[in-house]
Amino acid sequence: MKLSNDELKKIYFGAYEFEETDDGYLQAFQHTKSQMSYLEDIDDFLYVRSFASTSKTLEFKTDAAKVSFDYKIIWKGSEDSFELMVDGLISKIVYVKDLSDEGTLEFDLPEGTHDIVIYLAADATVLIRNFDIDSSYEIPKKSCKVLWIGDSITQGYGPLRSAETYVSIANRLLGYDIINQGIGAYYYDKNILEKMLGYDPDKIIVSLGTNQYGCGNMTGIEEYYEKLIGIYGTDIPILCITPIWRGDHLEEIDVLMSFCEKLKSIVSKYPNIKIVDGMTLVPHLFEYFLDGLHPNCLGTECYGRNLVEEIRKIGF
Repeated sequence: MKLSNDELKKIYFGAYEFEETDDGYLQAFQHTKSQMSYLEDIDDFLYVRSFASTSKTLEFKTDAAKVSFDYKIIWKGSEDSFELMVDGLISKIVYVKDLSDEGTLEFDLPEGTHDIVIYLAADATVLIRNFDIDSSYEIPKKSCKVLWIGDSITQGYGPLRSAETYVSIANRLLGYDIINQGIGAYYYDKNILEKMLGYDPDKIIVSLGTNQYGCGNMTGIEEYYEKLIGIYGTDIPILCITPIWRGDHLEEIDVLMSFCEKLKSIVSKYPNIKIVDGMTLVPHLFEYFLDGLHPNCLGTECYGRNLVEEIRKIGF
């Protein structure tokens, strides 16, 4: 049974909106057109990365023996992976480095009825079409819509595995319906914030700051949270994750720690914002990092699981 693109949208999670290309591929976006236009004006690097298939998944329950779809990769950052998860267990990994830019991916499924998640490559821009499944399927129901905002760590660079980003790990345990607006190299920038037409998140998570901890002036960050609250009000729960440890600039660790304390002070005045201390989430050891800055698979596993514990502890 080949799904139309309208049917495909119903099992496609992580998108704010979709467009169909002239050759029939479905492209998903996590930012509004005006947000992407703003990024194009200020920095081409940020603009290109805003298209990436960050935290996008195909999810369904089925007794099918096989699923397949055509894919086209139109941009690559790091060559991470497409991954198949069956009942919470990763059962197949296909690395982008081993794929042509256009082709078909096919996944054999075990006998019986199972919950299936297919992770699209996080650090690439992936288009898909002709999703084929050889049985009926059910669409999962998710109750909590979460807007997740961040930089390259939130976007998913570091583990070089789409299912092993800290956001993917945390979300496997939390079951959110997320839109991930993480962008590599981004920072607190109030100008990108806007009310997204037709989208009303139940919660917002913000994990920014590691790219600007040496700025000295916190005015831009104060204005960011003022605008965020202005858009969404004081009733919606917001979580601020302060920057995690950086081993690549150890000579500036005191500056980073001071920045984190100032950030906590800024957000603590808002009653609907809870704080998680990022320094407690990943061990301060190089073994947990790809490059001293971005957590590797071991680091993201710690980050995601420790974050979930903190979220549950503080009642976010």
